[in-house]
Amino acid sequence: MTTPSQPALSYRIATAADAPAIADLVNSAYRGDSSRQGWTTEADLLEGSRTSAHEVSGLIAAPDSVVYLCFADAEAATGAPSELVGCVNLAKKGDGAYLGMFVVKPTLQGGGLGKRFMQEAERYAQALWNVQKMWMTVITVRHELIAFYERRGYRRTGRVHPFPANNGKETMLVENLMFEEFEKVLPQA
Repeated sequence: MTTPSQPALSYRIATAADAPAIADLVNSAYRGDSSRQGWTTEADLLEGSRTSAHEVSGLIAAPDSVVYLCFADAEAATGAPSELVGCVNLAKKGDGAYLGMFVVKPTLQGGGLGKRFMQEAERYAQALWNVQKMWMTVITVRHELIAFYERRGYRRTGRVHPFPANNGKETMLVENLMFEEFEKVLPQA
């Protein structure tokens, strides 16, 4: 069921031609002033690009990895094309799948689209690879984001890793950033 605040959604696997649009969406959701329109911004923590079209192309081409796209379908009456509103990188690792680079367009955050897209991404990974669990890493100071993932069933694993400082594309605005791992056991059909 969709409402005006919850558009009809469609999904597909990204191709190399999608890489520039994906990089733009990811950077708009995580960094810079445009990211402040949503609640997932890292603009006060990190400066610089979150990703590039080149990096996204690598994720698309990597074995056991897909970049899964979410589109808000336009009304048939308007004839407008569907709009890219979300993306996620799914990568198979053992009996699980890593969920990374999860993005919803900043102006559409807070309306339930992220919940719907995450459920679909989990369903897709399970159908594609028959995985038993999903896992992710989250910057430890992102309390509201951690709470969102916990409401979706993700649990802390107790594993914490330093954020990769001086990676050449980002500058830390806050010292001692850390990643924490979260895991979710998927229901088996």
